[in-house]
Amino acid sequence: MPDVDGFDEFYRGSRQRLLGFVYVLTGDLAEAQDAVQEAYIRAWQRWSTVRGYDDPEAWVRVVASRIAVSRWRSLRSRARAYLRHGAEESIPAPTTDTVEVVAALRRLPEEQRTAIALYYLCGMPVAEVARETEAPVGTVKARLSRGRAALAGLLAVVDLEEAADA
Repeated sequence: MPDVDGFDEFYRGSRQRLLGFVYVLTGDLAEAQDAVQEAYIRAWQRWSTVRGYDDPEAWVRVVASRIAVSRWRSLRSRARAYLRHGAEESIPAPTTDTVEVVAALRRLPEEQRTAIALYYLCGMPVAEVARETEAPVGTVKARLSRGRAALAGLLAVVDLEEAADA
């Protein structure tokens, strides 16, 4: 069991200095707080060893600065990848048809919805859908058939309602 009182005293006495140090390194208060917090967590996990060091604060300072540098490297790597590959292509907003299909799918029973999603969206063969859902192949075929029929009805009703509103 770690020495709770000893760690609390150490933390209270050193946290501001360490936060100031890492803040100066990073120039970002949130990043500095995250790095210092992670360093103190690691110190707490190893407190039985760290408290015996000549200068436990130096150990935490080194750990916090390494965490901050590691994050810089990660950000730098992401920036380089961005420059190499360009911005991610934006994903277009769903069309009205997509929204209507999703709304209709939500009205289906879960078993039919799952079978349709696995078969049509994931491209799984019927046998694999059966294995995934732990249902017999015939049951999956029935769910797909009933689900398609229900979707056709639901989507036709949506179209009739829109026609009546026009």
